Amino acid sequence: MKVDIAIIGGGASGMAAALGAYHPSLNIVIIERSFELGGILNQCIHNGFGIHQFHEELTGPEFAYRFIEKIHEKDIKYILNTTVVDIKKDQNFRLTVSSYEDGLYDIEAKAVILSTGCYERTRGQVSIPGERPKGIMPAGSAQRYLNMDGYLVGKKIFILGSGDIGLIMARRMTLEGAEVLGVAEIMPYSNGLTRNIVQCLDDFNIPLYLSHTVTHIKGKDRLEGITIMKVDDYFAPIEGTEKHFEVDTLLLSIGLIPDINMFESLKINKHPMTRSVSVNQHYETEIEGLYACGNALHVHDLVDWVTMESEKAGRSARAYVIGESQQKRNPKTVSAGRNLRYVLPQTIDFENINEPVEFLFRSTRKMESGLFKVIQNGLVIKTKKAKYIAPAEMEKILVKPEEFKSTDEIIIELEELSL
Repeated sequence: MKVDIAIIGGGASGMAAALGAYHPSLNIVIIERSFELGGILNQCIHNGFGIHQFHEELTGPEFAYRFIEKIHEKDIKYILNTTVVDIKKDQNFRLTVSSYEDGLYDIEAKAVILSTGCYERTRGQVSIPGERPKGIMPAGSAQRYLNMDGYLVGKKIFILGSGDIGLIMARRMTLEGAEVLGVAEIMPYSNGLTRNIVQCLDDFNIPLYLSHTVTHIKGKDRLEGITIMKVDDYFAPIEGTEKHFEVDTLLLSIGLIPDINMFESLKINKHPMTRSVSVNQHYETEIEGLYACGNALHVHDLVDWVTMESEKAGRSARAYVIGESQQKRNPKTVSAGRNLRYVLPQTIDFENINEPVEFLFRSTRKMESGLFKVIQNGLVIKTKKAKYIAPAEMEKILVKPEEFKSTDEIIIELEELSL
């Protein structure tokens, strides 16, 4: 099969990228490993999606359906039950895919958009001592079992980690009749959105134990109980702070990792903080014609930001294929300064700026008030004030082409302000 643009992943990001890339003269294909489009949205039956994209509250499946309808309207081709197992590049990209119906075959593409989403960290990626009984699983897996298969994974639940999926599952399990005894978070702040803390924990009187972690697992065949302890500034457990809970299920909401493992054959450098590829302002990686967006690029807190970002990546891929963009390839670094974990994009091609650049970043800690600064050559070229800054909530700042004072590297930092 030969196409102009191949999009790997048919969730919110992949569909939005396809719509952004759409042009009547282009042959576009979405490759999705599941049996349907929509990705993780299909199991997110709670509302809160679409407020920024559609200016109304939708459930996950409703949000996905809006994009699926547009895919059908544009007659964009998609392949289901198909997994990309390898990718190589010479003049064009060659994707080796595996399909249950058609077996192993190749797809040749002029450009590729990576929109594979992310996966949950598991117990094996964190240090939880004790036995390995049944009843310990990622919160997202429990969400799928309950919302799509109708299976309640436990009756007495504890949650480790305060990511949004874990918070939402605390509420969901409670509504289904389970008892959620608490949520432990090793950091001194929650890693979920403030609205989810209020709506999923506070409204149901579910305690949140900040600066706590699980230190012991009890049970051989099935989980019987856990012990949590408070941790110090170096995340070491503090003796005498033990709390014991009798539970049959421990859900893990301990972080998400961009799913880009299939690209190891391309030898792309990974960013140490996002654990994904680095991109320029057009969402193009260091490999010409390869783009990344959505949770495959960095983990988002709102799906609305995923789709808006992915539409831009799709437009960039379209411009590349039809020859509208000029590939100057003279990237200048964008760095995260004080109090910021990372910044996207990580590079800027100043010779190919045709629209405002949107910088995305996360803070390293909570602040009541702060000032974001965009700095070039030691000069502050743009600022933005914000209140109630938290690592769990992504921040943005838009810089117009004429606001850049030079073609030098950029640093973005955060200064804490007193109220």
